[in-house]
Amino acid sequence: MAVPRASIHGEWSSGLVFILAATGSAVGLGNLWRFPYLVGENGGAAFVIIYLLCILLVGLPIMIAEITIGRRGKRSPINSLRSVSLEEGRSRRWSLLGWLGVAAGFFILSFYSVVGGWALFYVLQALLGSFGGITADAASELFDTLLASPGSVVVWHTLFMLILFVIVAAGVRRGLQRAVTLLMPLLFVLLILLVGYGMAASGAFQEAMAFMFRPDFSAVEAGTILTALGQAFFTLSLGMGAIMVYGAYLSRQESIAKSAAWIVGMDTATALLAGLAIFPIVFAAGLEPGEGPGLVFVTLPIVFGEIPFGYGLGLLFFVLLSVAAVTSGMSLLEPATAYLTEQTGGNRAQAAALITGLIWVLGIACGLSLNVWSGFELLPGMGIFDALEFVSNDIMLPLGGLLIAVFVAWRMRLSSVVSELGADQDSAVFKTWLFATRFVAPAAVILVFLNATGLFG
Repeated sequence: MAVPRASIHGEWSSGLVFILAATGSAVGLGNLWRFPYLVGENGGAAFVIIYLLCILLVGLPIMIAEITIGRRGKRSPINSLRSVSLEEGRSRRWSLLGWLGVAAGFFILSFYSVVGGWALFYVLQALLGSFGGITADAASELFDTLLASPGSVVVWHTLFMLILFVIVAAGVRRGLQRAVTLLMPLLFVLLILLVGYGMAASGAFQEAMAFMFRPDFSAVEAGTILTALGQAFFTLSLGMGAIMVYGAYLSRQESIAKSAAWIVGMDTATALLAGLAIFPIVFAAGLEPGEGPGLVFVTLPIVFGEIPFGYGLGLLFFVLLSVAAVTSGMSLLEPATAYLTEQTGGNRAQAAALITGLIWVLGIACGLSLNVWSGFELLPGMGIFDALEFVSNDIMLPLGGLLIAVFVAWRMRLSSVVSELGADQDSAVFKTWLFATRFVAPAAVILVFLNATGLFG
């Protein structure tokens, strides 16, 4: 069976737009929220170095493999894997890998949209000047009150999902492309402005530079390496169908390897810049960098209420956080929307509306599990929010990433891979990528899976 060579959804107008879109998918709360506090909790620069090595050895090889499947299939992850597996003489059951990715994205967006709603809520609070002179108790109460209010959680979750629906329903060029060409430059401008403020606070910026880039390997333990490995994998949106479906819209004239390298580089640079934006603010206020997840929603509002230009900086930061959440969220909505559009041959807006509605309902359940349904356990010791996060992030994504590497490196014909990548199979670069995809990345992903599920060691 021949692989379809034209996407019914359209294509990106250029390789640059694809890079911006895929970077937008990868750059999210994991960069601006999770990465800085992981650096803070794991000793600073030593963690950054290990993280960068993991990105090169695990993240980049799997990203190239995932884009390869998407562009060769030119459809949603499910239909791309079905087409490519049949063309390669493999079982059509490989399409289950596509289902796994689409389902993971579906589950992730159901709770991610709740957190995206928090970011929108904090934009409003920053705009209203709520952080001015705020105390630690008041900052904690503000966040706790938001989580405890079913109405507030649902309203902000709904607003976030409506934003995603409007973008995705408009299609590849009129929706996704327009959004990323506007939002991604805005994201980088906002981030650079925040870093610029940190540089102006010279003492604190120097302290942040030393913290992030002066290694102390005595702080490194086995758990530190596994944490860096897990962050490197999850930050790139691998295994959830987003990168694969974006790859389906990539022209054959564009280089997959070069595009993937740019995406990984920009994602990593964003994570590092986020650290350089956040840590000077934290150090200038005399706070500890290892504050954990509460760093963004509890600690930083206190800082913005005390430092010079705190009103503008707080507003900039939470707009930045919201933009990052939107660019990631729309990539999570796209795979399921693309599949439903293909299967029904119907209106894309109708498909997007149905998928958005289903995720919205599940997201309401996630939001209510933080308050009125907090006593209900979907899994032992876990409410709906935590259970979906655990199943998707700790089980589905590593499994998806592992199978993507196995399919491309072991089940596709070498000639097909070489053709799609436009590579010289005898070159050292291609051989290195193939070795990493066949052996290094799968082994690393298995370690991530075992560690995340508590089976390691």
